[in-house]
Amino acid sequence: PVPVSRTDGDVYEVSRHDGFIRVEYTLFANHPDGTYAGIDPSSIHLNAPATFLWLKGADKAPIDVKFNLPSGKAWTIATQLKAGADSTLFTARDLQYLMDSPISIGELHWEQWSQVNPDKKTYNFRLALEATGGDSSVKKFAKNLSRITGQAQAVFGELPAFDYGTYTFLAGINPYVKGDGMEHRNSTVINIPMQFTGNSVPSVFAHEFFHCWNVERIRPKSLEPFNFEKSNMSEGLWIAEGFTQYYGALLMKRAGLTSEGDFMQQMAGLINAKENTPGGTDYTPVENSQRAVFVDAGVAVDQTNYPNMFTSYYTYGGALALALDLRLRKEFNKSLDGFMQQLWKVFGKPEKAYTLPEVQQVLAAYASPGFASAFFKQHVYGHEPIDYKALLQAAGYDLKKNSRGEGWMGNVRYAQDTTQVVVAGGTIRNTPLYKAGVDVDDVIVALDGTTVRQPKDMSAVLAKHKAGDIIRIAYKHRGELVEKDLTL
Repeated sequence: PVPVSRTDGDVYEVSRHDGFIRVEYTLFANHPDGTYAGIDPSSIHLNAPATFLWLKGADKAPIDVKFNLPSGKAWTIATQLKAGADSTLFTARDLQYLMDSPISIGELHWEQWSQVNPDKKTYNFRLALEATGGDSSVKKFAKNLSRITGQAQAVFGELPAFDYGTYTFLAGINPYVKGDGMEHRNSTVINIPMQFTGNSVPSVFAHEFFHCWNVERIRPKSLEPFNFEKSNMSEGLWIAEGFTQYYGALLMKRAGLTSEGDFMQQMAGLINAKENTPGGTDYTPVENSQRAVFVDAGVAVDQTNYPNMFTSYYTYGGALALALDLRLRKEFNKSLDGFMQQLWKVFGKPEKAYTLPEVQQVLAAYASPGFASAFFKQHVYGHEPIDYKALLQAAGYDLKKNSRGEGWMGNVRYAQDTTQVVVAGGTIRNTPLYKAGVDVDDVIVALDGTTVRQPKDMSAVLAKHKAGDIIRIAYKHRGELVEKDLTL
């Protein structure tokens, strides 16, 4: 063996070699989802960044991947990697493509269909599904999935030019995977921990497929290229993920896979994210996007204040997409579909990464310069409220409060304790509890003169009051009794 030195936590150096090095290592993988890896005697799921060592300085070199499958198993391999001379050999044109290529291996159910672009070029779609189910249920699932791919193509007017002419859905729907979905250039990997029935297609499939336009090709410059040693901070995730969140729901509705009631409930959720959370009311979508490097799968021992300063750019951006769609329809007799087509034409099809000022320029050309300038000033670089009620009324809908007039102190998490009411998480800015000074680890002992020992005791008190009532709250902070008026 040649000497190997460890120069950093995850960096190794071989200083003496003749140009060829063979490295063997054992991969522990027990989290089969859209981000990590899982290896089991029944199947293998690999996400490349969680699987492969890579050679610094050789980013542009092609990479072959050969799988030595165990004998006696009827396993197949699903991946967007280019197929090689045999069914176990694949090639990536460079490091970025390898890292973007998930791999599923096992007894997979396969279904295929095709769609034709306006230029008459045909593209193939493959579903590679790890699930327990009969052929008929898998075929039904694939048929419904094809309705989504058809509706997505209709938004842009064409499919992307998928490399090697194929797009692959790598899916695991069984109790043994971990829930997650991740987009890739010519594929998506989606794992859902549930028993497969084939009766419905989860909306994550629509979301991840829409990404093959929006983020894989209509792409923020701040994500180019992916840095595998340091997080890419991006100001544009409210478009990349947020607009995709909106279209994920919209595609399901257009494909007839979501009811009107469920769709409107999803839209209400987007509006709540923008109008009723501190991250939406007090911070911009740009700021929320930039916080992704700390929030996405970020784990810290010390407590954070994220509920008071962060709203997911998925829902925040989705809310902006809804507002922009409604305004374009009302003020210009146009739609968000048309704007997405322009983004595709300017950035996606030529694969030119965008900046936010460039996106504003496209909106200015599609709608008007004044409209684009005001929208970006107020809602992209600012966080002004949006009059969704008026916008929805123009579309024939009404926006109402969910619990009008009922007494409410704020949404808060309590500890699992049957003897006292312990606040287990930080209170939310501008809620009655927050204004009364109640904080994490405080113990609420009385409400409106009534002793409370469980959250249900407080609910019983609140049920006797309405919004605007002033009641007395008593709580202990570090053992000291505090009494204050609280306005519901």
